[in-house]
Amino acid sequence: MSIIGWIILGLLAGAIAKFLLPGRDPGGLLGTTVIGIAGAFIGGWISSRWLHHEISKNFFDGPTWVAAIGGSLVLLIAYRLVFGNSRD
Repeated sequence: MSIIGWIILGLLAGAIAKFLLPGRDPGGLLGTTVIGIAGAFIGGWISSRWLHHEISKNFFDGPTWVAAIGGSLVLLIAYRLVFGNSRD
């Protein structure tokens, strides 16, 4: 999968993570989008590095999606913990 594929996967993973973890985000839509893209990269890297799951060249690989969404959720939770209620 190309870098553009990972970015698209990250955008979708960020949207899914936002749906699974509703509420106000300190960074708004742009921050959540960037977190989704970063989460896809980090989730894919962790999955291939420590879980020994090969990165698939297929966009519709289930474990790749789970890793991307999981990475996005972890980053979104960490972002909320660090920056908290800065939008209040």
